Amino acid sequence: MASSLRLRGAASGLRYWSRRQQPAAASLAPVCSRSMASKTPVGFIGVGNMGNPMAKNLMKHGYPLVIYDVFPDACKEFQEAGEQVVSSPADVAEKADRIITVLPTSINAIEAYSGANGILKKVKKGSLLIDSSTIDPAISKELAKEVEKMGAVFMDAPVSGGVGAARSGNLTFMVGGVEDEFAAAQELLGCMGSHVVYCGAVGTGQAAKICNNMLLGISMIGTAEAMNLGIRLGLDPKLLAKILNMSSGRCWSSDSYNPVPGVMDGVPSANNYQGGFGTTLMAKVWIWD
Repeated sequence: MASSLRLRGAASGLRYWSRRQQPAAASLAPVCSRSMASKTPVGFIGVGNMGNPMAKNLMKHGYPLVIYDVFPDACKEFQEAGEQVVSSPADVAEKADRIITVLPTSINAIEAYSGANGILKKVKKGSLLIDSSTIDPAISKELAKEVEKMGAVFMDAPVSGGVGAARSGNLTFMVGGVEDEFAAAQELLGCMGSHVVYCGAVGTGQAAKICNNMLLGISMIGTAEAMNLGIRLGLDPKLLAKILNMSSGRCWSSDSYNPVPGVMDGVPSANNYQGGFGTTLMAKVWIWD
């Protein structure tokens, strides 16, 4: 499947919602038959570095969860907290009609949805499937077609902000899919993020995320090189970071995620580079027409 896919550009409109800029769900009009603010179980597949705190934020908002992860140990704390833990994505689909997936790669997403024990084996008609993985937009489009054949709805909603924002519930979600279903997705995504942006048709969320990742990669490399140069020339790294962050070189990589140990607390560089966004995930291969 994946080898036959090609990434195609997609024009998109933009609709923007920010928890900081307008009231919570009370201002949102229901746009589909799904019950807004329903506390029926939500399926959650993938509770790794990002998925774990995201799922916990849903719990904090009162949503019971049906959890699956390919690594059973990752599910233990959820089971101990009283959440349902099942043995396959298909089992999640059997027990929940709203499912969020947070997976590392396109291959993982394909397996979770279309595999032998995938979501599509037991998905219910009318289910809402939200994929918050960062994957090839062409894969999102193909998955959406398969989901639609089963009478369900697929939306791509990749995230930005890192583990820290996942813990604090301040992620940014870039959402692609049927616009009439955006409010239903927003109900859940707003529990995990402060910004939920509607980008257009399926795949446009992934397209926006790729552009963001490209810029982040460039700025992180530039920040690392600049910091390294300054240190080699005798500058104190904290002083250099302070100067950069009050000057034209300021960027997210310098002021929120500085790559030099000892400059900031609560970032991967302060924890032996554990818990961050790995270069293997950044270096995804996209095939363009």
